[in-house]
Amino acid sequence: MVELVRFNSELLPKDHRRIKKYLVVWCSMGKMEMEIDRVHFEIEANSLTTITSGQFHKFKDISKAQGMVLQFTLDFFCKDDADIELIFQNGLFCHFDRNEVIPLDNPDTIEGHLNVIEKELKEKPYQYQQSVHSRIKLLLVEINRSKILNGGEVWKPTALFLKFLESARADFKHDLSLKHYADKLMTTERKLNELSKQHAGKTARQIIHGLIISEAKRLFFYEKLSVKETAHHLGFNDPFYFSNFFKRHTGLSPQDFVHRFKS
Repeated sequence: MVELVRFNSELLPKDHRRIKKYLVVWCSMGKMEMEIDRVHFEIEANSLTTITSGQFHKFKDISKAQGMVLQFTLDFFCKDDADIELIFQNGLFCHFDRNEVIPLDNPDTIEGHLNVIEKELKEKPYQYQQSVHSRIKLLLVEINRSKILNGGEVWKPTALFLKFLESARADFKHDLSLKHYADKLMTTERKLNELSKQHAGKTARQIIHGLIISEAKRLFFYEKLSVKETAHHLGFNDPFYFSNFFKRHTGLSPQDFVHRFKS
């Protein structure tokens, strides 16, 4: 549900991995390097990055840095709509593969919250989970403040739109209609399209397609799946149709995409 690991811990994996948890990677001293969905990042002291559930990532070089990795599940943190809106506000945990390094104006406050979370998880006093949940909320508020102070745009999507994104990411193996998501969320296709255009400048179907393409790239690059295997994994019955779908959205055939990244 929730875990905090220091950079020097043997529990911190050295290989590529993807987990169904949300990560805050905080560098307190030195400089570290990591890869998130094929993109290289350097995180210096008093900076952090966030990783969305399902993204591939690897800690490449943490030997010259000190810091902590906080990871938690969506179920642990998101108790209500306000929590859902907070976790994704201002693109903090981004569904659209735009990770970023966030320099912090309040590093002592950030480290203070993380230290308390670590202590609570270790000692497990009465109502420690409620305490940790509250500390994570305060942590995300402080990170959002730094983003805005450093010129970041205010992006406040509604909980309904964010639930739609989560539902779409959870159902890659099925070729589901927009009506399926609307019914599941007890809303209408029209409302989902309105929210998608308002918050992302795209139709709801275009957002679903974009999430599918992002997942296909991960499967090609990290899982080394074939076109046929990837098509089946993503709910396409016809690999040829999937290849055309991929090329239409990326400008590259699956084979050309794999070749480009291998070279």
